[in-house]
Amino acid sequence: MSGTDESTNVKRAEELKTAANEAFKANKFSQAIELYSEAIELNESNAVYWANRAFAHTKLEEYGSAISDATKAIELDPRYSKGYYRRGVAHLAMGKFKEALKDFQQLKRLCPNDPDASRKLKECEKAVQKIKFEEAISVQDSERRSVAETIDYKCIEVDAQYTGARIEGDSVTLDFVKHMMEDFKKQKCIHKRYAYQIVLQARELQLLKAMPSLVDVTVSDGHHFTICGDVHGQYYDLLNIFELNGLPSEENPYLFNGDFVDRGSFSVEVILTLFAFKCLYPNAMYLARGNHESRGMNKIYGFEGEVRSKLSDIFVELFAEVFCYLPLAHVINGKVFVVHGGLFSTDGVKLDEIRSIDRFREPPEEGLMCEILWSDPQPQLGRGPSKRGVGLSFGADVTKRFLEDNNLSLVVRSHEVKDEGYEIDHDGKLITVFSAPNYCDQMGNKGAYIRLTAPELKPDIKTFAAVPHPDVKPMAYANNFMRMFQ
Repeated sequence: MSGTDESTNVKRAEELKTAANEAFKANKFSQAIELYSEAIELNESNAVYWANRAFAHTKLEEYGSAISDATKAIELDPRYSKGYYRRGVAHLAMGKFKEALKDFQQLKRLCPNDPDASRKLKECEKAVQKIKFEEAISVQDSERRSVAETIDYKCIEVDAQYTGARIEGDSVTLDFVKHMMEDFKKQKCIHKRYAYQIVLQARELQLLKAMPSLVDVTVSDGHHFTICGDVHGQYYDLLNIFELNGLPSEENPYLFNGDFVDRGSFSVEVILTLFAFKCLYPNAMYLARGNHESRGMNKIYGFEGEVRSKLSDIFVELFAEVFCYLPLAHVINGKVFVVHGGLFSTDGVKLDEIRSIDRFREPPEEGLMCEILWSDPQPQLGRGPSKRGVGLSFGADVTKRFLEDNNLSLVVRSHEVKDEGYEIDHDGKLITVFSAPNYCDQMGNKGAYIRLTAPELKPDIKTFAAVPHPDVKPMAYANNFMRMFQ
């Protein structure tokens, strides 16, 4: 390449970086990644481009890609402080505190007089110490005593001055659920007795221990079924879904496909509402586990802190236990496979293998259960590394083989924010649906849900915009170190 051509490329790369920075400021993170990528193609030796692209990946929760890009920036310029900062943030977001600590220690060495670097290092050190302490006192899942079996909600008295929603007798009623939803809408809490009753009865009524990890759902001809994606603690948007599509009922069944909690700061209201409808209509409210129905995610992204603030420490343990009972996948009329994340690292996985997964535990870091909760589709054929750093990416050929092997016609999954609330991929054989509009109050995306009507089960996708909510920011209850990076 001549010197002139090289100079032209460098100049054009800088123009692309500037455009990418503007897209980033406008919260158009996918567009920013594309522009940074074009800049890198023209000048791959510039550490700034790699570090900036890492930051954009972090905003899209693509932490594996962020770590890879930040590492490249560090290789190009070992003294570039933002490379360590970006990588440290991504490590924190994945719960890899020890790796994050190393990056922030190096950041402090490079910027010894920077108060912001000192503050972030201190918070990271506190997080690592807390994790070490919790690991020291924790017990293995197999040895953990059932919290649910130690609670007798009937012994909890309700104060006479309590004016909120009440469950009269032993059963959740529609009147109670409507009253509770109105109380939540006004930012009122329900009595802990009723919160306990909802969670404990949802656990029992679902008969979760007797259920397979893959649940078969039957929709009669002429009847419809609604699938919703991630809600992520956006309670007011959940209410809007019910306003648009009707409350759950025997005639209007729903499947919520994981990630009910975290990030949004009304996760307690979301999960209690969904569990209450499960109590009310056990065969018309289906709930699947997402990657955020786990202790690790809840510690980082706000649900644990919110539960402690609005309910109690015991509820933290209770939710963690009940989340382990949630099924991992559903099949609608033997044709539509619904799962939170995606497909698998090997071909030939049959539905019976999914049914027999031991799900009564925290999600592992590899294997079928991990891949169900974490994987994502990719435009390329075959399989590739996960942009999240967990699970994998899989192509249209993988989807096609899985459907053929199991006599299925469609995969519906969630797990990823989409500008339109949904995206159709893999030759129409895979649909992503995401039901948290304007995710984290910054993404500007629509939400969506899917209605299937039997017997055709042709997807009818409805999109909707975000609605106003009280002035409580996303991640309001998250750990300090995560709020620092928002």
